[in-house]
Amino acid sequence: MEEMKLPHHHGEGPETALLQEQLDQIDYFQTVAEVFKQLGDTTRIRIFWLLCHCEECVLNISAMMNMSSPAVSHHLRPLKNSGLIVSRREGKEVYYRAADTQESRLLHEMIEQVMEITCPQHCQTEAK
Repeated sequence: MEEMKLPHHHGEGPETALLQEQLDQIDYFQTVAEVFKQLGDTTRIRIFWLLCHCEECVLNISAMMNMSSPAVSHHLRPLKNSGLIVSRREGKEVYYRAADTQESRLLHEMIEQVMEITCPQHCQTEAK
């Protein structure tokens, strides 16, 4: 592996070439951006968070979110396409839940940690 030559030398070594190699894998970063894009919407974060805790049908999600079923379906589609949630059909009913993947678990944990950090009143109520 050839050592990376940067315009300013600050003592970089062979690890710089490894970093550059990873930076050149644009598809990897695009995949990450697509997953994060799904959580760039408050409604999708709320739906995803809900589905991390339970499995629900569109009608129940709609009631819990105080939204119309078509609006909820509009948000479920990209979450499902990104692999963050999965569905199963039981008769005419379709149930949704968070996917059992490392990505889903990490994003759920991240959401809850950010909520804990940014919502101190929530944490104080739960501690009581």
